[in-house]
Amino acid sequence: MGRMTASPGRRVLLAAPRGYCAGVDRAVIAVEKALEQYGAPVYVRHEIVHNKYVVQTLEKKGAVFVERTEEVPPGNIVMFSAHGVAPVVHEEAERGRLATIDATCPLVTKVHKEAVRFAQEDYDILLIGHEGHEEVIGTSGEAPDHIQLVDGPGDVEKVEVRDPSRVVWLSQTTLSVDETMETVDALKEKFPQLISPPSDDICYATQNRQLAVKQMGAEADLVIVVGSRNSSNSKRLVEVAKLAGARAAYLVDFADEIDEAWLEGVSTVGVTSGASVPEILVEQVLEWLARRGFEDVEIVKAAEESIIFSLPKELRRDLRDEAAALVAGRGGTGTGADSAE
Repeated sequence: MGRMTASPGRRVLLAAPRGYCAGVDRAVIAVEKALEQYGAPVYVRHEIVHNKYVVQTLEKKGAVFVERTEEVPPGNIVMFSAHGVAPVVHEEAERGRLATIDATCPLVTKVHKEAVRFAQEDYDILLIGHEGHEEVIGTSGEAPDHIQLVDGPGDVEKVEVRDPSRVVWLSQTTLSVDETMETVDALKEKFPQLISPPSDDICYATQNRQLAVKQMGAEADLVIVVGSRNSSNSKRLVEVAKLAGARAAYLVDFADEIDEAWLEGVSTVGVTSGASVPEILVEQVLEWLARRGFEDVEIVKAAEESIIFSLPKELRRDLRDEAAALVAGRGGTGTGADSAE
């Protein structure tokens, strides 16, 4: 223990808010509830949320993750992930005679609705986001003829529109707030009549987590972000930490991925987690740090969060019966049949 007392000033700054957002919480509970109510297997198209630990935990309980809707045998239940899907995926599920549960985050659904509305009004839609990300694929699929992707400020020069007076921008919900505004500014310079979405598309949780990291990063020598490599919002937290002044920032899925060498010459470590990360993984990181003399934990609070989303309405129906009926060729998916409880 003597070693620890010899190094005063070692401290951890713990960001708040961090970890689960309302959309992730809802999606993960939806999978657990579906397994409870209908028994295994429940198929999930794509990772329900972008977190390795969550996916592994749900697999143990009987969730089966597939990349394509066609992989699900007819007469089963398939759940769509929090990132949302394009309308064509709903059609695939119908053709495959599958009962569906849509766990798309309501804040992603909001962007989908904006895309549909602006497409109906025949606007060119510039969707700011990362190419290949599931959320971007889903949103683009709502109006493929009207939407073009703008992946950062560097993409702006190649954007062409039919009518510069009828252009709107939308965005992926998990981007860097600052970089997105930089892209918007560049777009506005090119298209002065560019319209903004009715409300900011970057979600409250993404913004709050970045705000906390900005405050923390300014004081931290090292920032550890708990999150998975394919999690867009987690990767953005690493970038934001560096821009805020942290000497180094790393993304880890688990505490045992931390390299002791990162601690050399470090007295302040910042810790946060992405919006799809369970708190147990953060606790393990804090324990790892405490064993190395970083026992003093201070909370850096940037916002209060109290948002909760109700569970997908499909969980109120007997989906096993509906799936069996679909295979037997008896009737539809019961969509809109909320009363069929």
